[in-house]
Amino acid sequence: MKKLSIIFNLLIAIHLFSFSARADEGMWIPMLLEQLNQKEMQTMGMKITAEDIYSINHSSLKDAILLFGSGCTAEFVSSQGLIFTNHHCGYGTIQSHSSLNQDYLTNGFWAMKKTEELSNPGLTATLLVRMEEVTAKVMAVINKNMTETQRDEAVEKISKEIVREAIKGTHYSASVKAFYYGNQYYLFVSEVFKDVRLVGAPPSNIGKFGGDTDNWMWPRHTGDFSVFRVYVGKDGKPADFSPDNVPYQPKKHLEISLKGFEKNDFTFVYGYPGRTQQYLTSYAVDLLSSFDNPARIKMRDKRLEIIGNDMNNDKLIRIQYSAKYQGIANAWKKWIGEDKGIQRLQAVTKKQEFEKSFVRWVAQDENRKHAYGNLMNDFENTYQKLKPYTLAYAYFSEAGLAPEIIRFAYGFKKLIDQSKNKSVKAEDLQKTLDQFRKGLPGYFKNYNLNTDKKIFSELMKLYYVDCDKAYHPNIFGSIQKKYNADFYQYAEMVYNKSIMTSFEKAESFLQHYKAKDYRKLEKDPAYQLALSIYENYINNIQDKIISLNDKTDSLYRIYVKAMIEMQPEKRFFPDANSTLRIAYGKVNDYYPRDGVHYLHYTTIEGIMQKEDSTIYDYVVEPKLKTLYRAKDYGRYANKSGEMPVAFTATNHTTGGNSGSPVLNAYGELIGLNFDRNWEGTMSDVIYDPDQCRNITLDIRYCLFIIDKYAGATNLIKEMTIKE
Repeated sequence: MKKLSIIFNLLIAIHLFSFSARADEGMWIPMLLEQLNQKEMQTMGMKITAEDIYSINHSSLKDAILLFGSGCTAEFVSSQGLIFTNHHCGYGTIQSHSSLNQDYLTNGFWAMKKTEELSNPGLTATLLVRMEEVTAKVMAVINKNMTETQRDEAVEKISKEIVREAIKGTHYSASVKAFYYGNQYYLFVSEVFKDVRLVGAPPSNIGKFGGDTDNWMWPRHTGDFSVFRVYVGKDGKPADFSPDNVPYQPKKHLEISLKGFEKNDFTFVYGYPGRTQQYLTSYAVDLLSSFDNPARIKMRDKRLEIIGNDMNNDKLIRIQYSAKYQGIANAWKKWIGEDKGIQRLQAVTKKQEFEKSFVRWVAQDENRKHAYGNLMNDFENTYQKLKPYTLAYAYFSEAGLAPEIIRFAYGFKKLIDQSKNKSVKAEDLQKTLDQFRKGLPGYFKNYNLNTDKKIFSELMKLYYVDCDKAYHPNIFGSIQKKYNADFYQYAEMVYNKSIMTSFEKAESFLQHYKAKDYRKLEKDPAYQLALSIYENYINNIQDKIISLNDKTDSLYRIYVKAMIEMQPEKRFFPDANSTLRIAYGKVNDYYPRDGVHYLHYTTIEGIMQKEDSTIYDYVVEPKLKTLYRAKDYGRYANKSGEMPVAFTATNHTTGGNSGSPVLNAYGELIGLNFDRNWEGTMSDVIYDPDQCRNITLDIRYCLFIIDKYAGATNLIKEMTIKE
């Protein structure tokens, strides 16, 4: 324990005195900015202090930053709880309120007064109250003789104790998170708001302009924003939705700057990045880019082709599947770009070269040989064992679970198990039935049988043909025997006979359900397939993956510790883990390939140049064209009279940073982070300062749409806007 403490004290000293790492790489812990980053940030142009960004003694920018839902960032922009996030972060919520008669996805939505704002059951916004390092408390219950399981159990137990003590007597929630693969631990105390209402969203032809074709690409012309409001009880504390709730009054809301920016201006991103893996070994990167990603990409290719064709041919299917398509396509395109970046940078080779130097460094000292001598061999052996299970899991998740009917059918297992258990009380069984019936309308509202059947046929065929037969569900043998592995014929039988393909069938069955009826569910062909797919994963794959991943985690904990010892001149930042972070850099252009130069910003001119009325994603709203032709940009134009739309900078971002505020040197809001460039998507694994760019919606375009396009001046008046 003392040794670890010494190492990390040394790490802080390194941060204080060495700036050899590039400033635009890294996602830094806000409470450590004054010690580690403030001097560098101010040298780069920042005009505020670390205390202005994160403080526990007075209001600071941290009090304006929210975790939106479970995977995006949002920020307060008014004293009345108004928040901005991305359109794609609010997309599912907007879709949930949409129908053929009231299509907010296509037409947009604007609440001109608070009584028109729409509630969203289940949607939360989480505000960090404070964070605290608790490494010493956690390490005190760990010793080197523990197995990995014993260590995990000890960490979990002490973490619960730390959390319990931290929130005692409050309405807060808390968690303890590991950093540097378990070499450091931090406590996060948060306030979770449960009444988050939709206030505004542009039509998809603005908020999603360019669609999935432009996703992950630069130049971008997407007005990727949506507007929500946080409500609380009259006591100012989080509360479930009630008409009596009032807008939350944050300690801090962001001031908005209309001054814009110039190339090389300092910027920083404040948000909740999801996951990075900067310290992976060559074995891990090879597994990712040569095996896992290609398999997943192939399966998603087919799903996207099917859903895309059906969406283009049916307006209702477009509404039902837009959010699903976006979710599938987002990771699919990211994986493609990631693989290209890994190959272009020769990441596997570079990591192999480092690993060779690491082995040489270890061999130079007897203590190091004892501590780290077997490390690289252990990595190689573990990843070799992990490879088949990683691929098996890819086929389970991307093919086996691709048809919605499989996931829906497996949900009946709880009902079946309760029905078979005679000790289960009738009222408990009824509660489960009521839950199922309550969820049916929402599920089938966004379900199309024919689309799902096409996905079923194609993806089950891929599962059967491409996945190693050692990891096939048992039922595949019966399908081979009875249908000669003709999954189209098999699909016809499943979708004709199953009760799980329509609201009417499922509701009729559940309405009169008795415990003895579980036998009918067990005979349902969709349930039989779903059970076989899940049981195959649970019995043959899951435990192996968990065990091997636990092994790699323990190895990385040692590896990162050793890398810090080996490279005292290098700055190490902790991988993203969905906790609040700061990334900083400068507005900048880039050269994606030989002879091609991308400017650092785009304007409304690009929207008009991309317009194509025959392609849904490139339709331009008539009113936007009218404003463009009249050059009616109001106070939102830049110095040259252009209407800016988006810009690029060198801030290191990842998934979860969507919706994060991009701030200028004075801590003023100048944009909403919404994407990365395709050439830089490998930044989760390896960072390239020449190619990695975060893509930001210019706040001036956001306000222009709210004000001049939507006429929602009620919202503009709430904000603190600096000319």
